[in-house]
Formats: sequence, C-alpha cells, structure tokens
Amino acid sequence: MKLPRKTLEKKLFKSGYGYICAVDEVGMGCLAGPVVVCAVATTNHFYNKHHKKLRWLRESKLLLPHQREKFAEELLKEEDLVYAISSVSPKTIDKINIYQAARLGMKDAIKKLKPNFDLKTIVLVDGKTKIKGVDYEQMPIVKGDRKVFAIACASVIAKVFRDKMMVRYAKKYPGYGFERHKGYGTVRHKARLVLMGPCAIHRRSFAPVAKMI
Repeated sequence: MKLPRKTLEKKLFKSGYGYICAVDEVGMGCLAGPVVVCAVATTNHFYNKHHKKLRWLRESKLLLPHQREKFAEELLKEEDLVYAISSVSPKTIDKINIYQAARLGMKDAIKKLKPNFDLKTIVLVDGKTKIKGVDYEQMPIVKGDRKVFAIACASVIAKVFRDKMMVRYAKKYPGYGFERHKGYGTVRHKARLVLMGPCAIHRRSFAPVAKMI
C-alpha cells in the first residue's frame, strides 16, 4: 500500500512558501449528521522532524478507528501543526447541496486558522477544484488524502472529530445506531430509518431519507 508522502510540501517550502494549509472533509456520503472539515497548517519546522509515531499515517478511510484515534492524538500534540474544524449542519446541506456545504466548511476552517499573512501561503485542497472565496493561492489535488501527507493529517483529525460527534448524537437520538455506522447508509441504518422515520439530523435531500418524508 502506498502511503501519503511529504514530497510536495518539502518542494513547496524549498520554493519559497512559508506556510502550508491543507483541507479535507468527511461525511459527504452520510444520510445523517453534518459534513465536517479540518484544515491543518504547518511551517517547515514540522517537516524537519522525523515523526516516527506518524510513520504509517494515511487517509482516514484506510485506518481502523483505534488507529485513527492514536494518530489524531499524536497530531494534536504537535507544536508545529495547528488545526481548525468546521462542521456544516444537515439543514444547510439540504439547502445548498452537499458539495457546496463541504466547500463552505473548507472556507470556514481556513478562515479559523488565521494564517500568518507575513508568510507566503498555499492551500492544498483535496479534490479537483479550488475553493471560491479563499484569497490564498490554492492547489487542488485529486485523491489528495491518499497522496499528500498534510491532507491525510486533516482527514484523520476530521474523521475522529466527526465520529465523536455522531456518538454524542446517538445518545440524543437513540435507536438509529449512530454510534456504530456514524450516519452512513448501512443496511442497519436504512432498516432503522424505515422503522422509525427520519430524526432531526437526517439529510432530507438524500434519496433514502426523502422517500420517508
């Protein structure tokens, strides 16, 4: 299995960039819950370290829950990495569509980071298009979370944050099994949806939920 590499970031720092941001989202395909975005930002100090405990870090979907939590814990200890989280509610997703909601979350997360304006900054975006309304230089990268280390870091932090959020929702809206499937359209989730109907955090614009309304 290929691991995400630090090659791009190191090349960008060598070419004169002083600050690299990377953004990724989780929860795009879920039937319930928010879409969550994490933006991380680093200087070259972060990339001058060996990061022995982060050696096998990769895109969140390729990790088991306990692996994700371990990596997220290590990332949050890093003094040379800062992060910001943005979540976009199911109501907003229904209103503007999931793609636009994810982009809104990305824009908001980058804004929360408050990058150092004195340093030349670039934003690495997971996907094929730039984020509208972001003033910094951007580089969209298809499957960036599998290729670029900084984007993979963002994906892990976002996933751990969202999973914990869905566990809390499971207590507020019991019976759906959110603590297990985290809002994704599993067989169990769809069966509970048929039995109980949608709750407040279901995305009503998504076909399996829309059929229940």
